[in-house]
Amino acid sequence: MIKSHILGFPRMGLQRELKFALERHWRDEISEQELEECGAMLRRRHWAQQRDAGLDCVTVGDFAFYDHVANHIQLFGCEPARFGFSGAESALARYFTLARGVASESQHEDACHHAHGVGKPALEMTKWFDTNYHYLVPEFDDATRFSLASARLLGEVAEATAMGHRVKPVLLGPLTFLWLGKSRTAGFDKLALLDQLLPAYIALLSQLKAAGAGWVQIDEPILGLDLPGEWALAFERTYHMLNTAQLPIMLATYFSPLQEHLSLACKLPVAGLHIDLVRAGEELLSVLDWLPPHKVLSLGVLDGRNIWRADLDKALRLLAPVVARRGQQLWIAPSCSLLHVPLSLSDDAAIDDELRSWLAGAADKLAELRILQRAINDGEDSVAVELLAARSAIAARAASPRVTNPVVTQRAAQLAPGIDRRNSSFGARRAGQQARLALPLFPTTTIGSFPQTAAIRAARAAYKRKELSDDAYELAMRAEIAHAVRQQEELGIDVLVHGEAERNDMVEYFGEQLDGFAFTANGWVQSYGSRCVKPPVLFGDVSRPAAMTVRWTAYAQSLTSRPMKGMLTGPVTILQWSFVRDDQARSATAQQIALAIRDEVLDLEAAGIGIVQIDEPAIREGLPLRRVRWNDYLQWSGRAFRIAASGVADDTQVHTHMCYAEFNDILPEIAAMDADVITIETSRSDMELLRGFGSFRYPNEIGPGVYDIHSPQVPSVDAIVRLMKKAAEVIPAANLWVNPDCGLKTRAWPETQAALRNMVAAAHRLRGEAGSVAP
Repeated sequence: MIKSHILGFPRMGLQRELKFALERHWRDEISEQELEECGAMLRRRHWAQQRDAGLDCVTVGDFAFYDHVANHIQLFGCEPARFGFSGAESALARYFTLARGVASESQHEDACHHAHGVGKPALEMTKWFDTNYHYLVPEFDDATRFSLASARLLGEVAEATAMGHRVKPVLLGPLTFLWLGKSRTAGFDKLALLDQLLPAYIALLSQLKAAGAGWVQIDEPILGLDLPGEWALAFERTYHMLNTAQLPIMLATYFSPLQEHLSLACKLPVAGLHIDLVRAGEELLSVLDWLPPHKVLSLGVLDGRNIWRADLDKALRLLAPVVARRGQQLWIAPSCSLLHVPLSLSDDAAIDDELRSWLAGAADKLAELRILQRAINDGEDSVAVELLAARSAIAARAASPRVTNPVVTQRAAQLAPGIDRRNSSFGARRAGQQARLALPLFPTTTIGSFPQTAAIRAARAAYKRKELSDDAYELAMRAEIAHAVRQQEELGIDVLVHGEAERNDMVEYFGEQLDGFAFTANGWVQSYGSRCVKPPVLFGDVSRPAAMTVRWTAYAQSLTSRPMKGMLTGPVTILQWSFVRDDQARSATAQQIALAIRDEVLDLEAAGIGIVQIDEPAIREGLPLRRVRWNDYLQWSGRAFRIAASGVADDTQVHTHMCYAEFNDILPEIAAMDADVITIETSRSDMELLRGFGSFRYPNEIGPGVYDIHSPQVPSVDAIVRLMKKAAEVIPAANLWVNPDCGLKTRAWPETQAALRNMVAAAHRLRGEAGSVAP
């Protein structure tokens, strides 16, 4: 009899209960106890779903109030000393300080006034491998010490056990935990901390065994990376030590093939090994040969990162020979944690019946696991009805005329050879752009969005419910745009934006206006903390029926003599942040999106817009985890951006924005995208991310983010000046812009105004010190 389990489950709840509870707590509207009760309610509900789906155990420890990596920082007692915790704070208060930072005292008193001091910046945030989930980066140094410092995981195990569940706790592996961290000390060896960390893990495993856990799942996704030799060598020693706790370990790998680490993973002294058959299906036969027969093999047969209904016939064909070889030593599971998909799509009212029959959220994937398990254990006749329904849905999707558009495929086949190149070099373009725009040294701008107030959200929701007419909605949004423009002019910002009041999400907004996309009502996925996104469902060929942004941007430009940026989301980010069709190459889908965005760029230019920003924050996250696959991805993703951007005249300035990622290893390819200006997140790293651009001698202009928009603290003028002077040490001052590190939609107007006022004052001080003033 084979068993079934999952590696993790979504945390937010079907109605995003956790999101709203978190935000109420941060506004001091509910207590810690009330927030804890919300978390407990969600855990109970989600464990019950796993039990009712027939899983052989429930996964415990995947819940987090902000981030699972941050959970481990507290679990192992390594909160950075720079936060200065006294010990009097509650664990949750410290946890949210790590995640959100703390403003200085004067900022607490009045966010509208100029702030002094730097407060306590939050932990740096970056992408979880190649997903759109963000984790909080642990900070390590010589003074880092580890201990078993939090009882939260043990408490959750006790919760689940008391409810009668068979539990499988899940932990981030010690080597992956260290790998994901960073040190501000140059040359510090994170691996040197391993011997201090392992006793805390062993103590925890011993306590989990005593608490009744039959297995523990330990995630080591770095086994799918190109690891330095000393890190790979550390695995055998690490797991020999962890095995002394005598708690059976299911070692979980996902997101990438094991490749040169395959035999190592199979030989480690663990009781079981999980592999991702969606990303590394080609390795199944090798794993079957290398994995000793007494060990459990867990196969990730369902896609844990996408929402397409599984081809259960194909899965059963794949599993049949494995069942014959492994017998009871086989478990089945999704490929990775289900954190990356919506909780459920089976009843989503926003999707038509045909499309909905093609989709599966986390709860639906539990049902698919049960069908597969019963088909193998009890025979296919026991689930004949379910298999027929799945078979029919797969066939219907393949044959649907909604998926293909001959006009789109013909256009892609007839692209001109130079479609992805600007007419002139950056140097020649820059002269024309300066003549047209007349910008000062250290020009100021923002990344695009301004606060999405309750009034904006209410108007947009009423319009969607058809309670607001087209004309009334247009007037409401124009009023918000006019307000944003006035605020920017009063603040003295050099390059303005219209504020994006009409936009719900930077991908959803465009997908709603492009053919080939569909949208769910409740398909929310956690991005970080309380931030959730509702990715579009990209099911067919992509085209742009009509202009998407021109009327809003042109209206904003009509209100000011200052340059107005047109704001677009780039093709790779739309691809990465959607649930993408799996029936054609991602490169082909990216090119279709690029052509649609190109049409929009040209329409903005024709409307008199002199600056167009095409945001690509997801370029880095799309990079394959294995370096051998990088070149192909970088070629087609860079070309997609250039197709979108390269149709404009030399004096039209093209910007792009990227955030929360390390770029140093792909700087030549970023430079090859040939954006006139790139803005990047650098505030949480204290400008350290910019050093690579300086060493590389990045040729075009750069706007390094001068403050963290995810933190409530308002930056002081001195702090911004200090950061920009650090930037000027590695990038010529003439190439630098001054801007926040991301959009401002999640902030309130008072703190936004205070922060931008300080930002503009800092730019003026920098110009004065450089002997240059604004025209």
